[in-house]
Amino acid sequence: MPIEFKRTWSDPTLESFRDSVVRFIESEVQPGDEEARRRGHVGHQVWREAGKLGLLCTDIPEEYGGAGGDFRHEAVIHEELARRGLTGMNNAVHSIVAHYLLSHGTEEQKKRYLPRLASGELVGAIAMTEPGTGSDLKGIRTRAERHADHYIINGSKTFISNGFLAGLVLVVCKTGGAEGSRGMSILLVETEGLAGYRVGRVLDKMGMKAQDTSELFFDNVTVPHDRVLGGQEGQGMYQLMQDLPYERLIIGVTGVAMMEGGFEATLQYVNERKAFGQRIADFQNTRFKLAEIATQIRVGRAFVDQCIEEMLEGTLDTATASMAKMWVSDTQNRVLDELLQLWGGYGYMNEYPIARMYADARVQRIYGGTNEIMKEVIARSLA
Repeated sequence: MPIEFKRTWSDPTLESFRDSVVRFIESEVQPGDEEARRRGHVGHQVWREAGKLGLLCTDIPEEYGGAGGDFRHEAVIHEELARRGLTGMNNAVHSIVAHYLLSHGTEEQKKRYLPRLASGELVGAIAMTEPGTGSDLKGIRTRAERHADHYIINGSKTFISNGFLAGLVLVVCKTGGAEGSRGMSILLVETEGLAGYRVGRVLDKMGMKAQDTSELFFDNVTVPHDRVLGGQEGQGMYQLMQDLPYERLIIGVTGVAMMEGGFEATLQYVNERKAFGQRIADFQNTRFKLAEIATQIRVGRAFVDQCIEEMLEGTLDTATASMAKMWVSDTQNRVLDELLQLWGGYGYMNEYPIARMYADARVQRIYGGTNEIMKEVIARSLA
């Protein structure tokens, strides 16, 4: 019997929800994946369909238009997309945007934006990275100058996930005269018809071809004073740091699920494919490799499940989430490389899911904070 990767946090109700998620993915996301890969984005319609079915902002309270669930519901969606190698619909970033609003927004901001994110009317993005800054957020140069009743934003951002489709962008920028993190704020920018706002290229990436990653430009963009997240300037760095465990755990969840999906596809392949008169699965090298990989995935699943349970209890700290992000993404890259090898030349062909998973996995060690930054975070927690 094939190995079964069980989840400690699931239950019959969640598995029924999983069935609904799978039906949506297989009817609405998977059929359009090839076209989305060619044009570089999934389009707005799939987001609106997900919203109609209650599959966006599932862990946001019902009073703000969400489904009223918890992180497990989000995990189910991230898992089922990742295990199929479907990275075009970046629900992770969308959910992270919603959580910035839920955790830090004013009541008016929550009521204004969360229902529209939950319905799919707005696709969410967060604009941190700039051409000259990556993980060093203190070095950002985009600035919002305060005027009588509005801010004027000037600057540029790059590598922005959901950037092409985004109707709401959380822009990390400098405000006021304070230096470093004390002068940083997050502004809520609605993009439709906004003068001075421009989306640049949909960037040509190594992987995640169906997911829109774009450049954004702000040329004297005007937003009202009430669009500062939380209503107070200078809180941007604090707000960003508070939500890191949520973001990094999502990376861990998707990493484990992609390994599981890649493993299952490879197991089927090696049992069907023959070489030298026998199944590839019958070679000792194949059996030993699969044994090693299954063990690594099981270990990753146990760790991530523990982190999910801590997230539900409200005890997941930044260092532990950083461990999950670092270990899972490193292991994911190694495991998918070894699985691809078992496919031989077919593994190098983009028509097979293992090739796409291999390319898509590489960025997991970069976004959400590079794994080198994760080591710094973890090391500081040990002092």
